[in-house]
Amino acid sequence: MPTQYDQDAYAWALEQVALLRAGKLDQIDIKHVADEIENMGKGERRALISQMARLLMYLLKWDHQPERRSRSWRLSIEDAQAKVTRLLEDNPSLKTAMPELMAIAYEDARRAAAIETDMEPDTFPQECLYGFDDAMAPP
Repeated sequence: MPTQYDQDAYAWALEQVALLRAGKLDQIDIKHVADEIENMGKGERRALISQMARLLMYLLKWDHQPERRSRSWRLSIEDAQAKVTRLLEDNPSLKTAMPELMAIAYEDARRAAAIETDMEPDTFPQECLYGFDDAMAPP
């Protein structure tokens, strides 16, 4: 039988918040609240990986197509850097995971750079050569 959580997640969330604020802890849907909190953390991690992949893709294009460098590319790099910075300010515990997250992001960045530049994937290094500080430096 479907629960309110299954039928209307927004209404369910509002109800859970009201129960928490009223101190009615015995009425809270603990299993689903725990799932939602876990998913929220995973979402922040995915958002950081996505922005880092975007940043690394632009850096690969910047380095491998210097003749095509433009103001637009520089602004895209700066925008991705700003979004990475904001995500880390909101989730400072993710900073310790940056080596792992950058490795994951690099796989996506390398594939995207190959598509966008019409170059072979092997044109780009297999391993990310950018450290976090390098990636966050002005282009």
